[in-house]
Amino acid sequence: MRVASVLGRRPVLKGAGLFVAGMSTRSAMSAPISGGHLKVAGAVGSASETLDPAHQSMATDYIRGHLFYDGLVSLDDRLNPRPALAEALDSDDLLTWHIRLRRNVRFHDGAVLTADDVVFSLLRHQDPGIGSQQYALARTMQSVRAVSPLMVEIVLQTPNSDFPAILGISNFAILKAGTRDFRTANGTGPFRCQEFAPGIRTVAVRNPEFWGEKPHLDSVELIAIPDEMARHNALMSGDVDLIATVNPRLVQMLEKAGFGIVESPVGTYTDLSVRLDQRYGHSRDFVEGIKFLLNREQIRQSVFLGFSRLGNDQPIPPESPYFNNQLPQRVYDPDKAQFLLKRSGFLGETIPLVCSPAALASVDIAVVLQYAASRIGQKMAVQRVPADGYWTQYWMKSSLGFGNINPRPAPSLTFEVGFASASPWNESRWHNPYFDRLLQEAKSTRDDAKKRQLYWDMQELVASGSGVCIPNFTNSLDAYAPHICGLRPSQAGQLMGYDFARSVWLSEKQGRKA
Repeated sequence: MRVASVLGRRPVLKGAGLFVAGMSTRSAMSAPISGGHLKVAGAVGSASETLDPAHQSMATDYIRGHLFYDGLVSLDDRLNPRPALAEALDSDDLLTWHIRLRRNVRFHDGAVLTADDVVFSLLRHQDPGIGSQQYALARTMQSVRAVSPLMVEIVLQTPNSDFPAILGISNFAILKAGTRDFRTANGTGPFRCQEFAPGIRTVAVRNPEFWGEKPHLDSVELIAIPDEMARHNALMSGDVDLIATVNPRLVQMLEKAGFGIVESPVGTYTDLSVRLDQRYGHSRDFVEGIKFLLNREQIRQSVFLGFSRLGNDQPIPPESPYFNNQLPQRVYDPDKAQFLLKRSGFLGETIPLVCSPAALASVDIAVVLQYAASRIGQKMAVQRVPADGYWTQYWMKSSLGFGNINPRPAPSLTFEVGFASASPWNESRWHNPYFDRLLQEAKSTRDDAKKRQLYWDMQELVASGSGVCIPNFTNSLDAYAPHICGLRPSQAGQLMGYDFARSVWLSEKQGRKA
């Protein structure tokens, strides 16, 4: 069976074109030209930044990954899988996949891409010593072997119709076989690594032998400016051309100053999780009471200033073709919340609520929830902890705490990572064998209508049963100088899913100066 049939409603995974989602920004109207140096500032950076795709976990890491490497598959602006280093993927049973590689693709050191490189790149994620971010997903590959110099066979442990989308995750970028030194990058990507100083800056220069459509820019300089005001000031002063993670409160100011804003409806959300295996979560009434106490519309307006969409305590965003639009929207109901919390026996008790700047907007959401709780006699002690160490010391360890979840390329992956009983990232420790069976059935079916119904049922189960509260899906906001062209919205995340450098160019005047 061809991938077109395997993916159902997803586009055919054949050919080299990219689908452009959403409306183009005003800067994308001019004809592309070549040349120029682009300076970009991200919001997160540290000395632990890496060029090893297996270890990428921060936004600046993902940007570097897209600059220097390619995967077998890329994800377009609607998270649909598109061919990259793989010309085609075939499967008759969704269990055994055959991957045909492009010819004459070269690494930055001149070596030609072969099946051995793919086998090495994928199998290293299964080595516990590597510490891959995708160790759990890699283990679903039962075997990976080279059939010929340009053909790879992958056998999965269980059938998975979304496997091509999984291969589009940037951690699964392809390395040259035997790579162990990551002081620089030796990929097949559109840019070569000229300089990499972790926590300081990265400089990328155009790869003249890139196999695909050549990038317009001569070079890209990437830095991180964690301080919000400093990052915005750097854009306004001209020190950088493009910034990620714009504060919604500063959008109007930037627009009045002549800067452009790209707003992308992404599947990112900040969630409040109640641990079901701890004292408060043992009470179903308590969990439901907290969900009715979240004023989602107030959070959308006062915290995100309208730059979000309402959430309904399940992880599939409204723009997804698999979104359950028939699921009743849970609304703010303080009377029902008070009734449920009183019945739980915890009304009046002081409930600890852990938040941190590390989880986007969680501090503000915690304050909104604390205020709503105080009005019905429920005390909440907001514990704001530092961003440094939050994800290792507090996340998923607190009875009530916040997470920050990025969009994933397929609903099955979203459900598997965040809600499957066996997942180590199941934030509320929710266990539902029926949900697990539906998940496996969805992954195993070719029938898109059947898959849609299964996903609808799973959303209902999560919304009613798990301890995860999802008040909003955030909109990604990027800001750019007037001479930046080609930037467009993407459901894949900020800065066109971290892949902006393949599409962006500078205006004619700026390009010729470079």
